[in-house]
Amino acid sequence: MEAEIKAAERAVWAALVTGDAQADRAVLSADFLGVCPGGFSGRDRHSDQLADGPTVAEFDIKQEHLRTLGPDHVLYSYHAAYRRPGQEAWEEMYVSSIWHRTGAGWINIFSQDTPAGDVSPP
Repeated sequence: MEAEIKAAERAVWAALVTGDAQADRAVLSADFLGVCPGGFSGRDRHSDQLADGPTVAEFDIKQEHLRTLGPDHVLYSYHAAYRRPGQEAWEEMYVSSIWHRTGAGWINIFSQDTPAGDVSPP
């Protein structure tokens, strides 16, 4: 289960790197709720950010914590460092995502991003 959750979360990041809105939507539930510095976000808003292409050039995930919330729900919290396309500076944030196991696999139902400031490359 741990490897599946980590791979699913990285699929979200990979979609941000490739600019693949369809791949992004595929791992977010229809009623996905994102909480970020810009406010609340649903699946459409999260995927629509990729309309002009990638929003992340590269990323690194560290300090991972998984907590089972029930038989089909997992909380995955971690520290992410990432660099935006065309930028040299890295940004960092703490992320907590809730994943729900369905018959088709794991789907992200909630994510909260907490900015932590600029960092050096990983």
